[in-house]
Amino acid sequence: LSLHDALPISRMSYERELEVAIRAVEEAGRLTLEYFRGELEVEHKSDASPVTIADRRAEQQLRATLASAFPDDGLLGEEFGALDGTSGRRWIIDPIDGTQSFIRGVPLYGVLLGLEDRGRCVVGAVGFPALGETYWAAQGAGAWMNGTRIRVSEVARLADATVLTSDAKPEHYGDFYPGYERLLRRTARHRGWGDCYGYALVARGAADVMVDPKLNPWDIAAILPLLEEAGGAFFDWSGETRIDGGSGIGTTRALRDEVLATLR
Repeated sequence: LSLHDALPISRMSYERELEVAIRAVEEAGRLTLEYFRGELEVEHKSDASPVTIADRRAEQQLRATLASAFPDDGLLGEEFGALDGTSGRRWIIDPIDGTQSFIRGVPLYGVLLGLEDRGRCVVGAVGFPALGETYWAAQGAGAWMNGTRIRVSEVARLADATVLTSDAKPEHYGDFYPGYERLLRRTARHRGWGDCYGYALVARGAADVMVDPKLNPWDIAAILPLLEEAGGAFFDWSGETRIDGGSGIGTTRALRDEVLATLR
């Protein structure tokens, strides 16, 4: 299914950017599958997070694609840092979000690519290559998965909500843990489908709240437009919609205020 078949393309901003982003994410995803469930040498970065040749090669491929298509745009990637541009825009890359899942053969890792235009995240493409799923969104064009329009759930009460997180340990949450524990007590169920996959489930209405006490810009730049275009909301622990706040919550607009009040 082509992008032109799936979207009202004549009314869409960022048409070319989205087309390039989807293609780039799917190509990088195919590259990661060459290493998935194979023999991998795992290194650890200065922050103790793991990295593999698949992470590095996927980011290199994404950067090359973007540099060719949009040479004036800046770049920010998890593995190779920042490259300044002159356009007021930058592409933000996480070549494998959920590297721990990838290393252990769990298919819930994602390839993330977002476009930030003058401080606002306006395009997002998220690929789950081991699942055969690609999500995308652009400002004003809705949110989509494999060509089908997606929306957040209609759950409007915390008491009915499903909450997701990547790591439920108190040590992971630090000072945020009391709020997270309150959220668990006030919701219907909680599950461990984390990293970018948790946000994708919220965007398509399969879960209602995703909570992350620790986030980097590359973890969320592609996700933010996906959530917003699906009718959801993203914010950090202070309630601000930003990708550099160090934490993040994705949920429905109906639940936003109640979630934030509970966490704080």
